[in-house]
Amino acid sequence: MGADWQLALTGALAAPVLLAAVPHFLTGLRTPAPSENPIDLMSGTEFEDYVARLARSCGAPVIMTSITGDWGVDLIVGRRPDRLAIQCKRMTRPVGTGAVQEVVAGAAMQDCTRTMVVTNNEFTPAARKLAERHDCILVSGSDLPRLRGMIRRLTAEPKR
Repeated sequence: MGADWQLALTGALAAPVLLAAVPHFLTGLRTPAPSENPIDLMSGTEFEDYVARLARSCGAPVIMTSITGDWGVDLIVGRRPDRLAIQCKRMTRPVGTGAVQEVVAGAAMQDCTRTMVVTNNEFTPAARKLAERHDCILVSGSDLPRLRGMIRRLTAEPKR
């Protein structure tokens, strides 16, 4: 009888502690660890906003195109005649040729002379080959820390 009483007392004391800890445990499952990349937790739209903020921080004008009718171009960066068309892809797998095809085709429709695809992931070999053929700049997840510098160089006003 004594062991049953101790077990009941332990359960009665432990239950409120466990109930209080469960929400914190579940929140911890959703909160990224310091070693995790917060970009991987963004939605596609949040990733576009992130790239647009980086471009604006370079002093370049940025136009965010509408979701429909954007011709495959998410952002237009810079001034005419040297505007940069950017396609943003927040993906869980490598980006294929479709993104390169879209931005290359859409650049002319948006009056842009240069193209870029930016992703949090990597690119397939076929996408790299197609981008090279069309002079499309590819920015993978490992290149993101250098994106601001790339945009700054591409949109710099020529010295007169």
